[in-house]
Amino acid sequence: MADSSDFNSRIIEEFRANNGNVGGSMDVLLLHHTGARSGAQRVSPLAYQSLGDGYAVFASKAGAPTNPAWFHNLIANPDTTVEVGTETLKVRARVAEPTERDVIFARQAERVPQFAKYEEQAAPRKIPVVVLDPVK
Repeated sequence: MADSSDFNSRIIEEFRANNGNVGGSMDVLLLHHTGARSGAQRVSPLAYQSLGDGYAVFASKAGAPTNPAWFHNLIANPDTTVEVGTETLKVRARVAEPTERDVIFARQAERVPQFAKYEEQAAPRKIPVVVLDPVK
């Protein structure tokens, strides 16, 4: 199995070399986040869904039973930036409320059926949806 940091590095490189386009069927953004314990600056490529002027990302971790590290980092440090296409935007992260989460996640699972499989694999964990609201 490939090292996930190598995999992510290749996606980040492709994203930046191609003005935010990455091969495949998902929309991808680059989430900047600060380590909750380490304070280290990190970048994670994530599938996203546009929500008006904001975005939603999914703490799926490919259906693992635990949330990804970036999720914990955003809880600790919600003010951050994202790269979408060729833009870098300031955002504030918040975990979607249950009803909002269910609507957003269902839309994502319809658009990208792999997300429904992730939710099945993650059970009983319910995959959190994180809303990234723009900060002016």
